[in-house]
Amino acid sequence: MLLDIILLSLALVMCLVGVIGAVAPGLPGPPVSFVGLLLLVLCPGLAPTYPALSLVLISLLIAVVVTVLDFVAPVWFTKHSGGSKAGVRGATIGMIVGLVISFFGLFLAVIIGPFIGAYVGEKMAGTPSDSAFKVACYSFLSFILTTGIKLIYGFAALGIVVYEGAGILFS
Repeated sequence: MLLDIILLSLALVMCLVGVIGAVAPGLPGPPVSFVGLLLLVLCPGLAPTYPALSLVLISLLIAVVVTVLDFVAPVWFTKHSGGSKAGVRGATIGMIVGLVISFFGLFLAVIIGPFIGAYVGEKMAGTPSDSAFKVACYSFLSFILTTGIKLIYGFAALGIVVYEGAGILFS
């Protein structure tokens, strides 16, 4: 029972960090949430069943796909909108600056940062204002889409850990 409590506590912490990682750049949310699910499955109180093993494999596949999508989507969205590498770099810098500013209480900075960064990056590359704005909008859309997908995965993992953990502890 003690091992169950330790593993469940670690799984819960990993899933919470995974949810935070869904919005914090540099912290790989889905892989961290997957580790939480893996810790859950290692609990001795959870009978090693086919559904538990399937959960691990399916969760691993989804975590890999979501993580790859997180890296590919911004480039694809920027290229699709006619953006340049300067726009991608600007969006990345804007996201980092927005994250730093958000620690000082301006939480919307992490959302607005990539938009402003993409716009400034495109303008510095000599892109006309209307095209730079379009690239910035696509950058923002990419950020919202990938963050939403990572949040869905993170909260699903957290929900599974809480549900199954309660079943282990209270059975």
